[in-house]
Amino acid sequence: MGKKGWIVTLAGMGLNLTLGILYAWSMFSKQLTESIENNGFGWSKMTATLPYTIAIAVFAVVMVPAGRLQDRFGPRVVTTAGAFLAGAGLIVASFASPDNIFFAVLGFGVLGGTGIGLGYAAATPAAVKWFSSEKKGLIVGLVVGGFGLAPVYIAPLSKYLLATYGIGNSFRILGIAFMAIAVTLAQFIKNPPVPVPSKKGPAAANASKPLQNDYSWQQMLKTPSFYSLYIQFACAATAGLMIIGHLAKIVSVQSGNSIKIGFVFVALLAIFNAGGRVVAGLVSDYIGRVVTIALVCTVQSIVMFFFPMFTSVNDFILGSAVVGFNYGACLALFPATTADYWGTRNLGMNYGILFTSWGAGGIFGPMLAGKIADATGSYALAYSVASGLLLFAVFLAMISYINISVNIPEMELKIKLGKSKIGKPVKVGTEE
Repeated sequence: MGKKGWIVTLAGMGLNLTLGILYAWSMFSKQLTESIENNGFGWSKMTATLPYTIAIAVFAVVMVPAGRLQDRFGPRVVTTAGAFLAGAGLIVASFASPDNIFFAVLGFGVLGGTGIGLGYAAATPAAVKWFSSEKKGLIVGLVVGGFGLAPVYIAPLSKYLLATYGIGNSFRILGIAFMAIAVTLAQFIKNPPVPVPSKKGPAAANASKPLQNDYSWQQMLKTPSFYSLYIQFACAATAGLMIIGHLAKIVSVQSGNSIKIGFVFVALLAIFNAGGRVVAGLVSDYIGRVVTIALVCTVQSIVMFFFPMFTSVNDFILGSAVVGFNYGACLALFPATTADYWGTRNLGMNYGILFTSWGAGGIFGPMLAGKIADATGSYALAYSVASGLLLFAVFLAMISYINISVNIPEMELKIKLGKSKIGKPVKVGTEE
C-alpha cells in the first residue's frame, strides 16, 4: 500500500496548495486599504481584516463536523465539497465593492472558510492512515506543508492579478482556477482498505507513540492534556496568524513605506511555513512532540519580542523566515500529537475539535493587530502580547513534559514522547 499511500499524500499536499489561498489574504488586504484612486476600496485595516478573520473562524468551526463526516463517510466526498465551496467563495467575494463588504465576508469568509475547513479536515487523516505510526510526523508535515507553501505562488500571482485586473476580477480568476484544480485532486484522496500496523524495531522505539488505542471525542475531552494542548495551540496560532494576516502592511508601515516588495516576504514566510511543517514533523518523530512544541514556541516568542525593531529588508527576511518556520511547525506538531494521544480512528473529529483553538487564536491575533495599528499607528503592543502568550504555551508544554517524565498516574499521562518507559498502554475502550 506504500505507492497508493504516497499518491494520497501528494494529492492531499496538492489540494492544500490550492486551499492555502487563506494565507495570501495579506496581499488583498493591502490593496483593499488603498484609496479608490489607487484601485483600492479605501477600507480601514480593521475592515480589511474582517473577511480573513471570519474565514479563520469558520474554517476552525467547520473542522469539527468535517472531521466527523470524513471519519464516517470517507474523505473523497468531503474534500470534493470543500474544493467546490472554496472556489465558489472566491467568485462570490469578487462582487464586493468600496461601499459593500458583505460579499467579501460571505464569499471569502463564510463560503471560503467552509470549503477550506472541509478539505483540510479530510486530507491529513486520510494520508496518515496509509502509513505506520513511525512516519506520522513526516506524513502530516508533508500534507499540511502544501497549505503553508501556497502563498509562494499565490502572493506573486495575486500581486500580478491585482495590478492587471483589479480586485474583483482577481478573486474571480482565482476562484475558477482553484475550483477546477482542487476538485480534480480531491478524487485521489481516500482511506486505506485496512489500517496499517506499526513497525517494530529501533524506529518504533524512537517514535512518539504514547497510546495505541483510539479515543472517541467524548473520551478525549475528559483528559486534562486536551485542555493544555488546546491553550498551547491557541497561543501559537495567535502570533503566527497575526503576522501572516498583516505582513505586507507591516513591512510598509515599519519601513516608512520605503520597501515596496511586501509580497516577497509573504512568499518567503510561506516557504519557511511549509518547511517548518515537514522538518518539525520529522524531527518530532525522534525527539518527541512536547519537546519540539516547547522549542518552536520559545523561538517564536523571542522573534515576536524583537519584531517592532525590524525596519530593513534583512530584518524582514529574518522575521518572515523564523515566524513562518515556527508557525508552520505547529501545524504539523499538533495534529500529530492528537494522533499520538488519542489514536487515528477518530482523528478527523478529534483534531477538528482541537483545531478550534487555532480558530480562536486566528480571530484574536489579526483583529488585535488591526485594532492596535488603527489606534496607535504601530503593531508593537500586539507583538508584545503575542510574545507573552507564546511564553505561556512554553510553560504549559514544560508542565506536560514534567508530568510525562515523572509518570503521573493518570491514564493519558502514561506517556513519554520520544521513548516510552511505560510499556503496554492501558486499554480505555473505543468509540461506541
